[in-house]
Amino acid sequence: MTPVHFSFSSAFVLGLMGLAFHRTHLLSALLCLEGMMLSLFIALALWALQFESTGFSAAPMFLLAFSACEASAGLALLVATARTHGTDRLQNLNLLQC
Repeated sequence: MTPVHFSFSSAFVLGLMGLAFHRTHLLSALLCLEGMMLSLFIALALWALQFESTGFSAAPMFLLAFSACEASAGLALLVATARTHGTDRLQNLNLLQC
């Protein structure tokens, strides 16, 4: 495994571990998701450049577009949560309560 592949895989794993073990605020969970998506984007773009295939060159752009949609939906949920509950702490959110 090259150092470049190791750095992107470790960035993905760190984002995944941050999402799994450090879930106190909604903003930190969204930042971990965004870090995971960015590491996947860079890894997929480097993979397409490494194999010099034109068929896979559009895949990183689709991933980046989905990542932007995910970020905007996450920020909309963050704003809505902060307005209704007054905080973004995940412990204060109750999914069974309307």
